[in-house]
Amino acid sequence: MKLKVVWRKVCDYIRYDLKEIAFPSSLPDPPHIKKRRKLTWQERYYVLKEASRLYAASWVRDIGPELRPNDYKKDEETEDKPVGARTRAKEKEPSTLEDLAVAARGGMETLRPALQRVYMTRASAYRDALKSFIEGYQEGIQQIMEKKEDSNSPQKDKTPAKPT
Repeated sequence: MKLKVVWRKVCDYIRYDLKEIAFPSSLPDPPHIKKRRKLTWQERYYVLKEASRLYAASWVRDIGPELRPNDYKKDEETEDKPVGARTRAKEKEPSTLEDLAVAARGGMETLRPALQRVYMTRASAYRDALKSFIEGYQEGIQQIMEKKEDSNSPQKDKTPAKPT
C-alpha cells in the first residue's frame, strides 16, 4: 500500500474507531423521554458549590444536622428524658448482628448456639404470625357466615318490645 493510504487509514482509526472504543456512545434515548434543558453557568456554579460543600462536610466526623437530620432528632429526644432513662437506653442488649459477630470470634462452639437462637426466634415469630393470621381469617369467615344466615332467615315482625 501507499504511504498516503496507510496514513489516512491510521488517522481515520484514531479519529473515529479509537474515540468510540475509549468513549463509547450510548444508545439513543427512547422517543417518550424528554430531554432536559442545559443548565446555565449560574446554575452550574450553584450545583458545583453545593456539591463541594456536601463533599467537604462528609470528611468531618460529626457532619452536623444539615446532612443527617434524622440522627440529630434522636439525640434531641433523648435530651428531654431524665439522666437515668438515658443511661438505660445506652445500656441496652446487643443486637442480633453484634451477638453473632461476638459468637463468630469465639469459634464454632459459640456460633452454633447463637445461630440456633436466631433460627428459633425467627421460627417463633413466623409461627405467631401464622397463628394470628389464621385466627383473623376464621373470624372473618364467621362474620360472613353470620351475615349470610341473617339475610337468609325469614323476615319476622321486628317491632321493639315495650319495657314493662
